[in-house]
Amino acid sequence: MTRPEMLKLPEVLTELKMSRAAFYRMRARGQAPRIRKLPNGELRISRSDLDAWWERCAERVA
Repeated sequence: MTRPEMLKLPEVLTELKMSRAAFYRMRARGQAPRIRKLPNGELRISRSDLDAWWERCAERVA
């Protein structure tokens, strides 16, 4: 079984062209992709979760 690609938060913010503050506001509203917190406190977002989130965003606009 292949492990999913896990992206660091700065990588996700760069891809979304979004500030950290804006991302955390979306997260507080429950509108951000799912985040996994590692035991060392770092945050990761799986590529599949990010792609699924993008699709849901596109559906809301259409």
